[in-house]
Amino acid sequence: MNPEPILEFLHAHRSIRRYTDEPVPDADIRTAVAAGQAASTSSAIQAYSVLHITRPEIRQQLAELTGPQKKVARAGAFLVICGDTRRHRLACTSAGTDYDARLEAFLLAVVDASLFAQNMALAFEAMGYGICYIGGLRNHIDAVDELIRTPEGVYPLYGMCVGRPAEAPGPRPRLPVDQVLHTDDWPDDDALMSGLDDYDAVYREYLQQRGANPRGWTEAMVRLFDHPARTQLAPHYTSKGANLT
Repeated sequence: MNPEPILEFLHAHRSIRRYTDEPVPDADIRTAVAAGQAASTSSAIQAYSVLHITRPEIRQQLAELTGPQKKVARAGAFLVICGDTRRHRLACTSAGTDYDARLEAFLLAVVDASLFAQNMALAFEAMGYGICYIGGLRNHIDAVDELIRTPEGVYPLYGMCVGRPAEAPGPRPRLPVDQVLHTDDWPDDDALMSGLDDYDAVYREYLQQRGANPRGWTEAMVRLFDHPARTQLAPHYTSKGANLT
């Protein structure tokens, strides 16, 4: 097998934020979901589910709750990706035993759902669609939960817009490989930070070309992580049955 076309396809990924009016047929969604299910899953637990939101009024409310983000209402399809432990809980009940999985079970659901979602995203892109993950689904998680009536043991993690692209954005620069690949040992803090200077400059130029406020990557990360965010998540997921101990 020639790996070059596959590698080129992977590197061609872009987050698409503007879409045409073309809907995504159910058959294509099912094809992508089946491809998602081909992803690795820990011990075959398959701790994920996806909710396809088709009702316009629900899409519009989710668009407001996630940002607002107009693309949530306007994309050809909108999917809610969930960690799902409901089947495991029902299996335990049916067997006459308690479901007593704890933080590990929640982490497994998050990991499984993310592997599933990324496979599904690649399948959509292979069919000519664009996608955008919507972490803003967690902005008002309690309101989202009430809106989509999530059962116990199901944890909405993020959304996914899908549709035919109406834009062709350039690539967002990634960290250098040497920043994420280490062999046998870890760089010290000074070495790690010194390696970010060039990336800060590249990131700043990228933002400037987009017409956004130019800032280095490290500055952007400080702005994200110098304060708590979405503090309602642990109480919410606990209320849905997650044991985070």
